[in-house]
Amino acid sequence: MPIAMKNFISKPGTRDSGFTLLEVLIALLVLSIGLLGLAALQTVGLRSNQMATMRTTAVQAAYDITDRMRANPDGLTEANQFYVIGTGDDAPLSVDCDANACTSVQHAEFDLFQWRSRIENALPDALSSITQTVDAGLVTHTITVFWNEERDPAATGTGCDANDKTDLRCFQLTM
Repeated sequence: MPIAMKNFISKPGTRDSGFTLLEVLIALLVLSIGLLGLAALQTVGLRSNQMATMRTTAVQAAYDITDRMRANPDGLTEANQFYVIGTGDDAPLSVDCDANACTSVQHAEFDLFQWRSRIENALPDALSSITQTVDAGLVTHTITVFWNEERDPAATGTGCDANDKTDLRCFQLTM
């Protein structure tokens, strides 16, 4: 019988010993490290999904107000600044234009109130603004939606700088 085969054959009267306690502990350590890695991966995935949901909500809100503005063209002229609203300003409460006939100004106020309410309810620490600029007779509006993506109490700035951790996350749309 070759020598290599001789090592694998048990002698009569001896027991095969199996795994030692050290081998079991090493296997348990490897398994627990793998499970911790899997838990961390799950946490990162949930966080990324939540951030994507917030960004989608901000984009939808910005496009919602642009559609409302286009539906009320009297508020988009150079002379009429019906849709201009500052970051800290309260949206004016107007009559319910869904149930009543409204003027262009009332309709703009109603749109802004609904828009602000939606943003504040959907995003953490949400702020928003609409600015109007006129350049050579061309009127443009910049819609900005801010929210606290990191949920960091120190993040209160409105500079829209992604590298500045004191700034809120923002989305800007120009129309």
